[in-house]
Amino acid sequence: MSIASTSANNPPSVLLVGGGIGGMAAALALARIGVAVDLLEQSATIGEIGAGLQLGPNAFAALDALGVGEAVRRGSVFTDRLVMMDAVDCGEVASVPVGEAFRARFRNPYAVSHRADLHGAIHEAVKQHPLIRFHTSAQVAHVDMGAQGVTAVTQDGRRFKADAIVGCDGVKSVVRARLIGDAPRVSGHVVYRAVVPAADMPADLRWNAPVVWAGPDCHLVHYPLRHGEQYNLVVTFHSREREEWGVSDGSKEEVLSYFEGVHARPRQLLDRPTSWRRWSTADRDPVARWSEGPATLLGDAAHPMMQYLAQGACMALEDAVTLGEAVKACGFDMPAAFKLYEAARVARTARVVLSVREMGRLYHAKGVERLVRNSLWVGRPPERFYDAVEWLYAWRPEHCLEDAPGALRPRGVAMAEPAAALSPH
Repeated sequence: MSIASTSANNPPSVLLVGGGIGGMAAALALARIGVAVDLLEQSATIGEIGAGLQLGPNAFAALDALGVGEAVRRGSVFTDRLVMMDAVDCGEVASVPVGEAFRARFRNPYAVSHRADLHGAIHEAVKQHPLIRFHTSAQVAHVDMGAQGVTAVTQDGRRFKADAIVGCDGVKSVVRARLIGDAPRVSGHVVYRAVVPAADMPADLRWNAPVVWAGPDCHLVHYPLRHGEQYNLVVTFHSREREEWGVSDGSKEEVLSYFEGVHARPRQLLDRPTSWRRWSTADRDPVARWSEGPATLLGDAAHPMMQYLAQGACMALEDAVTLGEAVKACGFDMPAAFKLYEAARVARTARVVLSVREMGRLYHAKGVERLVRNSLWVGRPPERFYDAVEWLYAWRPEHCLEDAPGALRPRGVAMAEPAAALSPH
C-alpha cells in the first residue's frame, strides 16, 4: 500500500521504534484511531529501567486521552506540595501546595509514580489492542525510506515494512540519525537513582512531597512511591570527569565525594541505598524540524531534555496524543500529519528544554547566586506559582494542535520565568 493511498477507510500501517513510555503511548494513540502498529523494542523483555518519575497535570490530561488515566492513578502517590530546601543551611526556599486549589486550577493532580508502574499501565492497554503487534529483541540497525513507504532492518536481519515510521528510540535514536544526524549534547551532569524502603528513610524526611535539596553544583531529591512503601532517591552532581552518555552501576564513594559541603540532614540520605544506578545525562539543542516524508520522531528522540522540570515522560505523553490528533486531522495522510504534529510540538518542547537548563542552574547555584535563588520565592502566594506554571501544566488534548502555524492561539517560545516551577525530578 502506497503512502498516497491511505485514508480513513484504508488506514496506514506504522512502525514505532522503541517500546518505552513514549513508544507505548504512541502505539495506543495511533491504534485507537485505526492505525495498524508494529512496535519494535530492542530489549528481550518489556520493562523500564529507572525508579520514580513525576506526573504533572498535563501528563494526566494525556493519559486520560489515551484511556489509561485511571489505571495510572491507582498506582500513583498524590503529593501535598512541592518543596525546595537549601542543602547548605537546611532553610526552606519554597513550598508550593498542590492540593485542592492546584487541582481546581489545572483540572488534574500532581503525582509521583514508579516508572515501571506507569509503563506497565500503558503496556496493559497496548497488549489488549488488536491493531498493535509487539516485537522484542528487535534492535533497529538502519531505516530505508522510499515512495512506497519505509523499512526498518534489525541487527539480526529482519525487515519490517510499513507506510510510515516514528522514532521513539531515545537519545541515541537510529531514526533521528537517519533524519538529522546530529550528536547529543553531553551535559556533564551525572544522576544517581535508587529506591529505598520507607523504613530506611529518616523519620523526619518521610514527607508526602517531591523535595529537592539544592546545593552547590549538586542536589538531592526524594519522594514516596507505591503508596508510601518506598522512597525514590535521586542525586545529581557536576562531574569532574569527561562524561559520555550512558547508564551504569554506581559507586557510593563517588556520590559521597560530591556532597561534602552539604548539611548532615540531607547528606544522611546518601547512606540509605544498597545499590545505585548511574546516568550520565545528555540533551540536544532544539531543532525546528524532526520530520521527513513518512518519518518523524517522538519523546527523547525528538527533544531529549535533562531532568530539572520532571517533564521528559510528560512531554512524550503529550507528543503521543498530539500525533494521534494530527493523523486524524490530516485524514491519515501521514507525511502531512507528521508535519502538523511537528509544527504543534516544536516550540513547546523547545521551551521546556531551555527552561530545564535554566532550572538546573537555579538548583545548583552557589555563592551570591545561591542567595539570589533563595530570595526569589519569598512571600510568593500559591496563586503566583500557579500563574508561573500555567504555560506548562494547563496543556489540554483538545487544544493540542493550536501551536501549529495558522492556529487560532499560537504561543511563543519564551523561556519560563526563573521561578516558574519547583518540580524536582
